[in-house]
Amino acid sequence: MKIKKRLFEIFGPVLCAALLMVVVFLSPIWIKFSYVSPTAQKNAAASLSPLVLKGQLLKRRALANKYVPFFGSSEWSRFDPFHPSVLAAKYHRSYRPFLLGARGSQSLTQFFVMQSINQQLKNKKAIFFVSPQWFVPKGEDPNAFSFYYSPLQTTTWIQSEKGTKMDRYAAYRLLQMPSGDSDKVISAALARIAAGLKPTEFQRFYVDYRHRVLLNEDQIYARFRIPVNNEQKIAKNAAQLPKVYNFQRLDRLAGELGRQHTGSNDFQIGNRFWKRRLKHHFKALKGFQAKMSFLKSPEYGDFQLVLNQFAKDHTNVLFIIPPVNYRWEKYTDLSSKMLMKFDHKITYQLRSQGFNHIDDLSRDGDANYFMTDTIHPGWRGWLKIDQKVDPFLTKKQAAPHYTIDNLFYSKAWQQADADFNYDEYGNNGR
Repeated sequence: MKIKKRLFEIFGPVLCAALLMVVVFLSPIWIKFSYVSPTAQKNAAASLSPLVLKGQLLKRRALANKYVPFFGSSEWSRFDPFHPSVLAAKYHRSYRPFLLGARGSQSLTQFFVMQSINQQLKNKKAIFFVSPQWFVPKGEDPNAFSFYYSPLQTTTWIQSEKGTKMDRYAAYRLLQMPSGDSDKVISAALARIAAGLKPTEFQRFYVDYRHRVLLNEDQIYARFRIPVNNEQKIAKNAAQLPKVYNFQRLDRLAGELGRQHTGSNDFQIGNRFWKRRLKHHFKALKGFQAKMSFLKSPEYGDFQLVLNQFAKDHTNVLFIIPPVNYRWEKYTDLSSKMLMKFDHKITYQLRSQGFNHIDDLSRDGDANYFMTDTIHPGWRGWLKIDQKVDPFLTKKQAAPHYTIDNLFYSKAWQQADADFNYDEYGNNGR
């Protein structure tokens, strides 16, 4: 008896703590305590934190208010006085951008991010930044995808999947990533979904259990995770702007600031980026992009997942297609013809399915102080983007009429040159 008592004294507290944790993380009570302060929402909206991107509560609460999702990648981190978050704050816009994306996040990551906010996307508006650099031959980097991967978003999606082409393709693509095999039961469920089968009863039970635990973790910890706070950076940049919005005056200021911040090089690349990333080896980079192509990539299929989800949610979306810094393009021998073909291919994928709100900036790469580095807009680039973003979000827009075509999931489309014949690849059904 003394041995049993002694063992209980040692292991009893551990077992009780484990049991308490199970009760806590499975309890539905946390759903009722989902308040997020306006300050936390404001900080999260511009934080660009992976925790915010992977979570659910903070995004849902903010998007239920005045915040609008701005999907993209590393461009959102290029803060200057004309950044969308700065202009919205300075001129008291009726919306505030909720920045969703960071370096390495692409369409597949954004598709799963959307699973956590589908209710907030239904019949609403969104901004989506489409970077040509996503469409490289290998598509999204598996390591970057793993960094932003959220099991909560995956279980949310599995709970609602209907066996559609979108669902089957999403499962197929997730299985191609290391994250898709990180949980063997979920991996087995994904394999069945990709094959057009329903998950087994046990797999459904397991997914529901995991979802409850992950959801409660998010509910418990989200409000205590203090994301990177960029509000001071936004306020500092906003202080450089005139009190009253005037495009001509702002455009002159953007040119002046661009000139001041790019004096260290001949490419109109920001001084900080130039000194840290390019100065010491730019000579070796001459001509290095001569064989680069954005025309053949699995990213086209991943991008179709995003379009399919927007259509399902009836989300009215403005797509922004940025240029490449023309001076850097010429120095590195990146093909102008290839970039034009990319623009033709991606706009065809959009317009042929009814996505007609497109801010195509692909021919603005040679405009002075339009880009802040080799591929990201800044100064006058942000200001021109604002000319489309602000009226799109503040004025009433006609309801979209999307017609999703499963052709765009095909490998034939992913590998198609822009000089394509639509009928050549066949119509896989709408």
